[in-house]
Amino acid sequence: MSLRLLYLIFVQLCSWLVLLGRSPASKNTELLVLRHEVAVLRRSNPRPRLDWADRAVLAALIRHLPRRLQAHRLVTPGTVLRWRRRLARKKWTNPNHTGRPPVSAEITALIERLATENHSWGYQRIQGELLKLGHRVSASTIRRVLRALRIPPAPKRNTDTTWRQFLHAQAATILATDFFHVDCAVTLRRLYCLFVIEVGSRYVHILGVTAHPDGPWTSQQIRNLLMDLGDHAEDFRFLVRDRAGQFTETFDAILASTGITAVKIPPRSPRANAHAERFVLTARTEVTDRMLILGERHLQSVLAEYVRHYNGRRPHRGRQLLPPRPDHPIADFAQERIKRRAVLGGLINEYERAA
Repeated sequence: MSLRLLYLIFVQLCSWLVLLGRSPASKNTELLVLRHEVAVLRRSNPRPRLDWADRAVLAALIRHLPRRLQAHRLVTPGTVLRWRRRLARKKWTNPNHTGRPPVSAEITALIERLATENHSWGYQRIQGELLKLGHRVSASTIRRVLRALRIPPAPKRNTDTTWRQFLHAQAATILATDFFHVDCAVTLRRLYCLFVIEVGSRYVHILGVTAHPDGPWTSQQIRNLLMDLGDHAEDFRFLVRDRAGQFTETFDAILASTGITAVKIPPRSPRANAHAERFVLTARTEVTDRMLILGERHLQSVLAEYVRHYNGRRPHRGRQLLPPRPDHPIADFAQERIKRRAVLGGLINEYERAA
């Protein structure tokens, strides 16, 4: 211990002798550098950071210190040279970079749309869909765009079918039927209207109007509907109806002959046939409750005209404010717009440029 103490005393005396030999200007410069370093270290940030003023002061003072003292500072000569190279790069950087051009905002938005609307589509599937739309984009670019948008690859996305997609897919194969009555204005005669609604498209068929809706009349009306549908009847698998006596076994047998199964709702459960009941409310609110019906022919004429409006012009909230089968072109003010067409109730999507 005594030898180590004598060694430390000797080293300190030598450093004092060297300090006596330095010029006053060098000592004053070291004091300024030390004071600035202490000011930087006293800042409240978790990690002291140098701003442009600190860099300017330290770069101007550090070159006046002796070489052996420059290596023990917060800022070394190598750091000063790195600052100079950074400034030179910012000044002389060529703005016209060569290489692959960046992906446009339109392509990025389209890639995001395809990936979010189709959870099972991978990079190459999206690449093929973009190629159909006139955009040639590589799979690596699609991967880079999706990674920047924090959209995981197809195997990691939720590939399970949502309830909305499931119900839309099932609704495309379902028909619903029901009666609603209208009382004549003068004779107070009660007339019954039989209708069928396509649940998927909300398209309504008025089958007939009568004052005596018995079983044979109802069976004949459903037979006429199947003849009018033709090959389109093969697209349906179920018909939802209530337990009224007009729907006889013959009615169900006629449907079964074309592959359609009649599904009876539970007793006293009109909500189980909600689509048909909703059309009854709409027809009453918009037409029959606001007009005086004079007779059977008058009611048939009124309902025929209303159904043309209902199917061709009236917007439906269940169809994104579109009619079931528009009979006029819808104005489209957006040019070069990409339109999606849902297949199988939204399980598969097809894209094409809108006219």
